[in-house]
Amino acid sequence: MTEAAMTPAEADEFRARCRAFLDQHAVGIHLGGDPDPRGEKRLLAAKKFQQALTDAGLAGLTYPRQYGGQGLTNEHEQIWREEYGKYPNMTYELIISHGMCLAMLNEFGTPDQKAAYLADNISARTVWCQMFSEPGAGSDVASLQTKAVRDGDTWVLNGQKVWTTLAHVSDYGVVIARTDPNVVKHAGISMFIVPMDTAGIEVRAIHQIDGGMHFNEVFFTDAPIPVENLLGELNNGWNMTTAMLMYERVAIGSGSAGGVQHEYADQLISEATRRGTIDQPVIRQKLMRLYAMETVQSLVSMRTRAALQAGETPGPGGSIGKLAGTNITSYARDVSMEIVGASGVAWEADAGAVWARAALTGLQSGIAGGTNEIQKNIIGDRVLGLPRDISVDRGVPFKDLTVGTQKD
Repeated sequence: MTEAAMTPAEADEFRARCRAFLDQHAVGIHLGGDPDPRGEKRLLAAKKFQQALTDAGLAGLTYPRQYGGQGLTNEHEQIWREEYGKYPNMTYELIISHGMCLAMLNEFGTPDQKAAYLADNISARTVWCQMFSEPGAGSDVASLQTKAVRDGDTWVLNGQKVWTTLAHVSDYGVVIARTDPNVVKHAGISMFIVPMDTAGIEVRAIHQIDGGMHFNEVFFTDAPIPVENLLGELNNGWNMTTAMLMYERVAIGSGSAGGVQHEYADQLISEATRRGTIDQPVIRQKLMRLYAMETVQSLVSMRTRAALQAGETPGPGGSIGKLAGTNITSYARDVSMEIVGASGVAWEADAGAVWARAALTGLQSGIAGGTNEIQKNIIGDRVLGLPRDISVDRGVPFKDLTVGTQKD
């Protein structure tokens, strides 16, 4: 069914409503100099903002009313993104919960699952994490060894996940596990909804080079999961995984805002102005290049978002935005170090400490959501139609493979 277009007056009224809310609530996240290594203060600010958004009738704009959304149109969503892009991002810590888990629940969840989880997710009363990577299955996620065995009315999970963002503060997680080792590795995987307070689940912090600890290891030891927590069809987990990774790359590559964004360039222009280097020709050239890179990525992201709003499931094109974002982060890191100079390697020196942490944190962008190499393979294979890499395990049951920590 075609959505009824908003009249210009309705669009202006809704835009004004968004601006009024943002003027009051999108005031930035102020930590008072605290680096917030576990992300707990940032998450608290994001939840407070999202709950205010819910109270104002602006959360989950295009989701059905019976599941906690507003039942509005894609045009409403676009206007919101355009306005939100002009303000500080208050909900970055919810990018997994909203950009990935919520999207999967909405597309693949049963009516009972949607009724149980969507409203609380939309309002951030609950926070979700994603549990895919393992010590022996990173870029090759299909080699995962965490297993789920059916036992009456439960699935029993055993195994380990790694690099799970915000697992320590999440209420639920979406996990993939092997449910049939007798078929090829892509075929015997299923996806589950997991309450993070389930007995047998242990979360351990990973200490990062930038001083943060928002990544975690998650261990499952005979963790019981109700049978109704299967998300999607049994043993169809690889298709589900692929869909979630596509949502992830769109979320990472296109962000939460709409319109043309050039946040890195804006910040570094201000920093160069403050330090008196803005008139140096080489610095100006590099800042202009960064500005152009971010502008192009924004235009690609707008096209991707338009496809999502038209009801399309994210496709391999999302890898283009994700790879572009990584390249921008890498280039911005180099430019920032040139602008701040020696203070960029000193953790205590004026604003250099902020840029030092940002430079170290930015290293993860080429790994999270799939490495740069994976993105290039996806673009080459599924977007450009180039020949696929050779696969040496095609047609071999998983139980017969020596992968990760699995041995003969």
